[in-house]
Amino acid sequence: MKPMTHLKTLKVRIKDKHAPILEQMAFEVNQVWNATNEITALYSYVPVPEVGWVRNTFSAFDLQKQLKGMKAERGFSIHSTTTQEVIAAHYKARRQFKTDKLRWRVSSGSKRSLGWIPFKAGAAKWKTGQVYFAGHYFKVWDSYGLSQYEFRSGSFSQDARGRWYFNIVVEVSCMEATAKGQIGIDLGLKDTATCSNGLKLESKQFYRELESKLGIAQRAKQKKRVKAIHAQIKNRRLNAIHQFTTQVVKDNGLIIIGNVSSSALVKTKMAKSVLDAGWHMLKTQLKYKAKARSCVCLEVNESYTTQVCSCCGCISSNSPKGRAGLRIREWSCPECGVTHDRDVNAAKNLLALGHERLAAGIPVL
Repeated sequence: MKPMTHLKTLKVRIKDKHAPILEQMAFEVNQVWNATNEITALYSYVPVPEVGWVRNTFSAFDLQKQLKGMKAERGFSIHSTTTQEVIAAHYKARRQFKTDKLRWRVSSGSKRSLGWIPFKAGAAKWKTGQVYFAGHYFKVWDSYGLSQYEFRSGSFSQDARGRWYFNIVVEVSCMEATAKGQIGIDLGLKDTATCSNGLKLESKQFYRELESKLGIAQRAKQKKRVKAIHAQIKNRRLNAIHQFTTQVVKDNGLIIIGNVSSSALVKTKMAKSVLDAGWHMLKTQLKYKAKARSCVCLEVNESYTTQVCSCCGCISSNSPKGRAGLRIREWSCPECGVTHDRDVNAAKNLLALGHERLAAGIPVL
């Protein structure tokens, strides 16, 4: 029996000496994107005499035929599959946002787009301890042992500080599920995550801790310092969430998490705290780590989970309700007399909801 596998994206940093070559390739990618954008923006509707405006629908295949000779005409050094991937990404974005004209990719100036060079499977290879792509060798800090993997599709990407990374999709074997625990996770702002067993990921408020230093650097117009502080905030948050999610997945075979919406709460006065919590990042990590360990991770509706008593199931007058009840951290159920920690009670209710969904079956669609 063939062992179960899953796809995983590995990200390694490329040494800085290769930046000029990658920046040139990124410029060429921008040219392909903008040429594609120009065609769809100008010719999606064509005026026909005595008929009116006629709609042209450009598929990725149509655009690839029209721009087939662009690489040779302009002497681009990017791989041929990169051109195809850029056009395919443009088509996907047009369908997603339901528009014929997307934002242009800018190659210079203060509003320049971060470098991005996608490619298909087979375009990048591992040779002599380096990444070989489009006739160039790139040295990387290989923290994964890339020689043991078969490369699929991927990309080169640039961060705000100008550092380049090699992102590659590989196929890895799933680990056997050994953990027997079950856990519900409630997401919040006072504590970023609270588990039904009492484990908590405390809110470190990474952005607020460095907010004053960031403000000083911004007022002094120290652009490099500003980017470095933002990177420090991101890395500290990422590290804390990685440690928490790894511990949860190692100890539990069933993980249930609430479907709290970050996109909805960022429109409120709590926006800064919501963004600093990193809920989306936490959910993403839990799902792919659970998949890698053959665990089950489900997202359920968290409505009323804070108000319902996890022991008797009733909603009493003492339970916290709405924004007015955000300050209530502990409450007692008048029906059964049990005293609850607000977040732990919600996590227990989420776990119970997860069991109900498993009993009913998970729909395919």
